[in-house]
Amino acid sequence: MKSIHIRNLDDNTLVGLKRRAARHRRSLQKEVESLLNDAAQMSPAEEPEPLSQKLILKTVSTGRPKAVWDRESIYDDDGR
Repeated sequence: MKSIHIRNLDDNTLVGLKRRAARHRRSLQKEVESLLNDAAQMSPAEEPEPLSQKLILKTVSTGRPKAVWDRESIYDDDGR
């Protein structure tokens, strides 16, 4: 299993983590491990693609060069 080393941790942060570990009745190492596991579960597996790359406009020929595409012709003007 891989490990990490955290440098320059603020004293207040360390004290808070130790208090939290004591409340949960576990070691400081297990508390930090739990926090990191929770954080990893909340992050998405992949970064979402920008919206501009998800939307692709495809057009087709209808065979009618002067076709009318307005609300009234599509919805029979009943306001849906």
